[in-house]
Amino acid sequence: MIHLSNITKRYGDRVLYQNASFLVRPGDKIGLVGPNGGGKTTVFRIIAGEEHPEEGSVAIDPGLVIGYFAQDVGEMYGRSALKEVLAGAGRVFALGEEIAAVERRFEGSAVTPIPDDEMERLMERFGEVQTEYQHRGGYDLESRAQAILTGLGIGENRWNYPVESFSGGWKMRIALARILLLNPDVLLMDEPTNHLDIESIIWLEDWLKSFKGSLVMTSHDREFMNRICVRTIEVAAKSITTYSGNYDFYLREREIRRENLLASHKRQQDMLAKEEDFIARFAARASHAAQVQSRVKKIEKIERIELPPATRKIKFQFAPAPRSGNDVLRLEKLAKSWTLPDGTEHPVFSGISGLVSRLNKIAVTGINGAGKSTLLKVISKQTEASSGAAIIGSSVTFGYFSQYSCDLLYPQNTVLQEVESRMPLATIGTIKNLLGAFLFSGDDVDKPISILSGGEKTRVILACLLAQPVNFLILDEPTNHLDIESREVLLTALKEFEGTVMIVSHDRYFLHNIVNRVFEIDHGALRIYEGDYDYYLEKTHVKN
Repeated sequence: MIHLSNITKRYGDRVLYQNASFLVRPGDKIGLVGPNGGGKTTVFRIIAGEEHPEEGSVAIDPGLVIGYFAQDVGEMYGRSALKEVLAGAGRVFALGEEIAAVERRFEGSAVTPIPDDEMERLMERFGEVQTEYQHRGGYDLESRAQAILTGLGIGENRWNYPVESFSGGWKMRIALARILLLNPDVLLMDEPTNHLDIESIIWLEDWLKSFKGSLVMTSHDREFMNRICVRTIEVAAKSITTYSGNYDFYLREREIRRENLLASHKRQQDMLAKEEDFIARFAARASHAAQVQSRVKKIEKIERIELPPATRKIKFQFAPAPRSGNDVLRLEKLAKSWTLPDGTEHPVFSGISGLVSRLNKIAVTGINGAGKSTLLKVISKQTEASSGAAIIGSSVTFGYFSQYSCDLLYPQNTVLQEVESRMPLATIGTIKNLLGAFLFSGDDVDKPISILSGGEKTRVILACLLAQPVNFLILDEPTNHLDIESREVLLTALKEFEGTVMIVSHDRYFLHNIVNRVFEIDHGALRIYEGDYDYYLEKTHVKN
């Protein structure tokens, strides 16, 4: 179907992969993994024909339709959200437009008669187009587009909004809907769960499970990968390696292969050391000349086993949390409304009451737009409540992480300057050690904030948060832009954190492993579940 054979790709002196191969078979569901910058996106671009390898071949079956969802959605303007999605259907959409144009010509014939010969051509073409349009499922195209938009959280009331009115995150959903409507033979997806809430992720998961074509995707959502992908392909250390299982299988098998490689490397090094010792001891003896030359030739022919460089990881551990009182937060008939541009009040929630106790790890859940982020903003004093109160307990110091916290960084600052401004009493050595734990070392600390990736900015914010001795963490989507391994490190740190946590996250694996209570906002009211995330799913009958 698609075969990348012995490909080599480099940028200047930097080699992404060398003599690398892999195969995409009909019906494959492949998870593409590897460190940031390892070349995963370049693999997509090579398959999509946007880039080409310097060596090797790329064989793609003739007539294969490939859909590529990238992080860069490009410009969108001049259409409604629904029309933008329909336009993504390619040939089918073009046929529909042609049918509509011919129908308009027929309708106008009462005013401007159509000559007989032209009418004959139009009728013949109209029949051909209608037949192909029906064969390609054109007559239910709009209903499918509507269903996809709804599944991705864009309801009927927004289908006819101009695409220019949507934020970047919502434009990503529209771009994703375009690709799904295309229903290609091969679907390439680069981080499709970014900007999606849990409900949309679950819907997309079901759609991809029933997708009949082949899928190759990257994702920072471990559970999403495990539920969909049955093969894993790692792009790392200048090679592309295939594993015949999901992400969890890949982790186990990779460790086994690395241990075997380490053992083979050690055996080879021991053997080479003995041979080189023999050569050094007997090189000057004429009686051993033949043996020495034989062994020299032997070790020259040996293909040396190379160990891949160790992956750098965040070293994350929160500062010791000073002990707070047992009652960390009390919500008393809390309400919040936003004032709309036309002066009307839009209620988000009201009458919310509840108690957060010391050492609670609470997930705040609810559908998109329910008010989860707004609740955290009120609790963290980022905005005022409309009525009621959010009372912070005695000896409680909180740290707040927002999904928009990165916007609070000063673009002109370097990484070092940004953290230094938040730790005025710390020494440069202390700050550099902290940044080193977040993978900023050497010249990296002098990078301007303005050129950092989303993941790098998140690491800067987490470093700033780590520097403060807090005992109550209020976290709104802290895993956004973090890769799977960085999420694992953050998860471990939060498990070991000796304080209280309230968290909004769409990463189900994260919630399964940390939460012991759930606060759900539903239609403006608060429901409290005294159990872990699995207990919440069981009680609410939400699909796990």
